[in-house]
This record gives sequence, C-alpha cells and structure tokens, in this order.
Amino acid sequence: MFALVDGNNFYASCEQLGQWELRGKPLVVLSNNDGCAIARSAEAKALGVKMGHPAHELGDLVRRHGLLMRSANFALYGDMSARVVDVLRDAVPHIEVYSIDESFLDLSRVRNRVAFCQELRNRIRRWVGIPNCIGIGPTKTLAKAANKLAKKGPGVVDLSGEAARSEALRGYPVEDLWGVGRKWTAKLEAMGITTAAQLRDAPPDLILERFGVVLRRTQQELNGLSCMGIEEVEPDRKQVMVSRSFGQCVESHEAVMQAITTFSEIACTKLRKRGLVASAVGIMANSDPFRPDLRQHHPSRTVALPRATSDTSMVLGIIRVLQRGFLKDGCAYKRGGVVLLDLARPENLQADMFNPATVGNTAMMETMDKINRRFGRGSLGLAATGWQAKPQWGMRQNNLSRHFTTRLSDVPTAHC
Repeated sequence: MFALVDGNNFYASCEQLGQWELRGKPLVVLSNNDGCAIARSAEAKALGVKMGHPAHELGDLVRRHGLLMRSANFALYGDMSARVVDVLRDAVPHIEVYSIDESFLDLSRVRNRVAFCQELRNRIRRWVGIPNCIGIGPTKTLAKAANKLAKKGPGVVDLSGEAARSEALRGYPVEDLWGVGRKWTAKLEAMGITTAAQLRDAPPDLILERFGVVLRRTQQELNGLSCMGIEEVEPDRKQVMVSRSFGQCVESHEAVMQAITTFSEIACTKLRKRGLVASAVGIMANSDPFRPDLRQHHPSRTVALPRATSDTSMVLGIIRVLQRGFLKDGCAYKRGGVVLLDLARPENLQADMFNPATVGNTAMMETMDKINRRFGRGSLGLAATGWQAKPQWGMRQNNLSRHFTTRLSDVPTAHC
C-alpha cells in the first residue's frame, strides 16, 4: 500500500512561510531570469494565472489585483523539502523522494491508514509549515490519482477499497493520469477513452499494441496490480547536465566561458555527491533563438577522457582546451552549459596495469565539499569560475526573497 505526500503550491508556500505579508495574497513564483510562472498560490490561480504564464503579461493583474511576484529561490525550496522529508523518514521506514515536493511512502505496515495520514499531514504543517495533501492507493498510479483528488478539499483520500476506487476513476480525466501526456490523451480520446475507468477496462492487448508497455503498466496499476515499488535509492545517472540562461546576451568570450566553468563546478559537485565519476565532458553555448536580428551560433563540443574523474580542477583543464575557437566574435550568447557523460562508480571501472581507473585530487575535493556544505555553496571555489562575483552573465532575479533558513544574515529578527 502506497501514499503520496505532495506539498500544496510548494514554491509559493515556501515563500509565504517566511514572509507573513505574502499570506492570503495572490503570489506567483517566476522561473530563472524571471521569465514565466512556475508556481502559483491559490489566490493567483483564482485570478487566472496559468503555469508558464509569461511574466511580462502579468502587469495588469499586478496593478488591478495586487498580484505579487517572487524570483525562484531554489536554495530555500531545497531546504524546506529536506525538512519535510525528515518528518516523513521519522514516520515510516521506507520512503521514495520522487521530486522536490513529492514523496511516496510504504504504508504496508500501517493499519488505520487514513488516521495515520491525517496525523502525518498535520505534523508536517505544524513542524515545517508546508500545507500538503496525501493520496493512498494499492499502486503508485492510484496513490497519485488519490492525491490529486485530495487537493480538491478532503486533504487525505484513500483509494485502497474497490468501491471507492471505481467511483473515483469513473469521473477522473485520463489526461490527469500520471504518465499520460498530451499526445497519448489525444490518441486515447480518439478511441473513445476519456476517463481513467475506461482506460482501466480497455482491452489489454489493444493498449499494448497501440501504446506499448508503459501505458499497459499504467492500466495494470489502475486495476490494483502494483508494477512499481518504492525506490529508496536513486538509480545511478548516465549523465549530469547543468545549463542556464543568462540574464542578458553576452558577447564577451571570457564571460561566457566563466559561466560554463561555473556550471562545471556545480556539475562536479553533484557528481561527487552521488559517488560517481565521468569519462567524457561536453560544453555548449547558444545565442538567442528569439532574436533573429542577431547573429546566430549554437556550438557544442564533447571529448572522451583518458581516465574518469570527478575532480573539478581536472574538468576545468579539459574545458580550457575545448574553448579554443569555440565561440565566434560578434555573437551575443544567451545560454551556456556543461554535461558530464559516461558516468560510473569508481569501484566498477577497470584499471590497466600501469594506471588507476580514475584520476584527481580526492582529498582536496572532499575538503571543498565539506566547507561548502557547512558554510554554504560558494564559500570556497576555484578562481576560473564566477565564485563570489557578480558576473555579466548572472541571472535576473529582481524579486528574490531572503534565504531565511540557509543564511545567517537573512534569519528574521524577532522584536519584543
């Protein structure tokens, strides 16, 4: 038996948690460079703000209805997510962190599931402050569907019973099912399948023939047959990519490469956190495709490494070689990125007779990571990156809130 715990309007709720003046107000959290809406409070949704709504089109709502906008503060959201997960780990032995605001729980040992989830929901609200809903079901797909139904008012919905499940699926749109995208929705509707119940009862061979094993698995889950278990350990990734849009178009080759090296440092940190090493490095840059009046250039380069590494300084040395002739004069670049490829665990690599399988200063990297974990990312860095700088390529974050849970200087002051 599974439960899915999902934070309501998570990014917006995190913003409201430390800023009392935002509570009860229409609030939108914007994407990188303040481009479009990626989270909305209930009040903002009532005003008609959609996901992906461009920020420049919200001016009228700001003037007429007092719509508030905040730049994305992912350090804050990540910290609040970790606090919610700590509460969940204290409550159940097996948990899968599915995303920053969603986690699956194993409730197989819980007797009174609804009462347990009601108490857990209240505990998260009391201890962390994040409003949330919980869906219960015998499969992950049904738990996900139950969670969506719980957001409409009850807070906790249990679809473990056959009667409750059949009633809920009869009116559940197939487009809202986990893993069913727009293309499949259109194809299913053309076949007369518009609800989850109709998909559940469709001929299995027909679903397998026309959609493949993925949707067939969803169909089995709708019938109460669990095809996916709790994944407590995240599977090893095949690649790590860090890519960002710049706050403005950048012509300086030095500035663009500084951005790419900064992203490389972030990527290597992620690599070491997962205990992996990379055997190939790729870099990329893009001019603004929405500015046809500007000269366009979209270069990319990839190189295989003689030995795998997770050492940031080694990766930056490779990038210094790749950058020769990489960019063109007279081009204004809007995006850059780095990708680390052919990832593996060091113990699984085959060394040769004369050299170890990996290369790099492991002790120095571990020391850097410990310092940055303790004092905050950016406390220690390499000079080739944008470390402790306000670079030309920096993102637009004109409405960034304080880091009130991760930075001492931003902790709110209590006045008596």
